[in-house]
Amino acid sequence: MTAPIGGDTALAPPLPLLDKPLPAPLVLDPAPAVERRWTAWVGSVISVLILAVSLDQLRGTDVAHILSLVPRGAAFWGVFALAYLATPASEWVIYRRLWAIPATGFAALLRKRVTNEILLGYLGEVYFYTWVRRTGLITRTAPFGAIKDVAILSALTGNVVTLAMLAAAAPFFPLLQLGVAGKAVIGSLGVLAVSSLAMLLLRRRLFTLPREELAWITLLHLARIAATVGLTALMWHLILPGVGLVWWLILATLRQLLSRLPLVPNKDLAFVGLAVFVVGRDGDVAAMVALLGSLILLTHLLVGAALGAGGLFQQEARA
Repeated sequence: MTAPIGGDTALAPPLPLLDKPLPAPLVLDPAPAVERRWTAWVGSVISVLILAVSLDQLRGTDVAHILSLVPRGAAFWGVFALAYLATPASEWVIYRRLWAIPATGFAALLRKRVTNEILLGYLGEVYFYTWVRRTGLITRTAPFGAIKDVAILSALTGNVVTLAMLAAAAPFFPLLQLGVAGKAVIGSLGVLAVSSLAMLLLRRRLFTLPREELAWITLLHLARIAATVGLTALMWHLILPGVGLVWWLILATLRQLLSRLPLVPNKDLAFVGLAVFVVGRDGDVAAMVALLGSLILLTHLLVGAALGAGGLFQQEARA
């Protein structure tokens, strides 16, 4: 045996042990055959429902007329795309951190949003859970627990923001002839406050993610809400540049407020009345609000039809 350079034949000291164990790698744990079958079945059913509802509503929608009213500039479409994709993009960032979700997960989150919008609220979470189980993305936290935590934090953050906005806007409600009874507003305030308080009191039982992850997700939800409000105001400003951007920012904030009140009927009609009162341009403001609402619905239907058909093709390919 050849001696090492320098003639020192003593063995080298052993390497020191690491103080902390290496993080566990991401494990792809294929779901059992029975679970793969029911998750594939649920995913196929939701895809069929999305496609059917989208095609049915598109049949009675004057797509050409709606598009003819939209500004032609690229700036509007860029802002519209950012506002529309803000929710799935923020969720992709969340699940990218939790599970290292692949880029294909963005389409699944976009389908989740469309499902919630045109079918039934929180049915999109069911679809996303089945997608996660089919792909086999497993981490130290169960998929159901993480998805539940993200959904609860989204609702809680939205409620807290709405309560703050409602408190700021409360002096203006007696001045607005919106057809909204004072009891409905008070009742909505009570529902939001009670539900938010219950979530906070039961947080130890409701949430499964670590506290630092919950705090980070909450901050991201706040950033998404702020971005959505600001982008909505900018879209309105691009449609009606004669109205100051600050007025649209106020209206976008109030629109977020009305959308979260559970006991207020006809939220869209109430918002049209509020917008006309604040800005004072009856024809233009009402037409703009109706236009943007129709454009968002049309986008939901087009995206839903495309994603629904794509989901069926993927299921057929796996079969």
